[in-house]
Amino acid sequence: MMTNDSASQSYKELPQRDYYQALYEATLTISSSLELDQVLQSVVTSITKAMQVKACGLRLLDPESGQLRLSAVYGLSNEYLAKGPVNITHSQIDSEALKGTPVHIADVRTDPRFQYRDAARTEGLVSVLCAPLEVRGEAIGVMRVYTDQPTNFTEDDKQFLSMLASLAGLAIENARLYEGIRSSYDGVMNAFWGTHPSH
Repeated sequence: MMTNDSASQSYKELPQRDYYQALYEATLTISSSLELDQVLQSVVTSITKAMQVKACGLRLLDPESGQLRLSAVYGLSNEYLAKGPVNITHSQIDSEALKGTPVHIADVRTDPRFQYRDAARTEGLVSVLCAPLEVRGEAIGVMRVYTDQPTNFTEDDKQFLSMLASLAGLAIENARLYEGIRSSYDGVMNAFWGTHPSH
């Protein structure tokens, strides 16, 4: 993050945005659907448009491999997405965010905390803001937004992204609970009909 006035003059803040409307729409989407893929795709699309950034991506942590697997994305090319796996041991921005606070990188083309700097340059990415995705206080992934020009993210930007990441985490938890309940129900019904054959 830029720390002095002279250095920050070439960096801009994002234009004024209506975060309340975007938050309201995202909440409606999450509360009205249990189709997780659809909900998460809607969230990353809403974030991209509300923040007026180039792209947004959501990755979930695979604890066994240490990789962050892409679950939803808007605004990034297939070529960029095929750059290779994102591993928390090689991606400091993500490992920092997974500790519980948003992380801002002013220029991912040169910052060593970003794993794929050359790919970011080719894609036209400059600044990135990364927020943790948490369920019950446990980090399960990250939400990133990308800009195509140097950007200073404000506290409002960070709070908005964090809130949407929390809502996405809630959607994931709801979907998992629903799937668990449905599996239990199916198991009970199968057991019931298995011991009560029709006459």
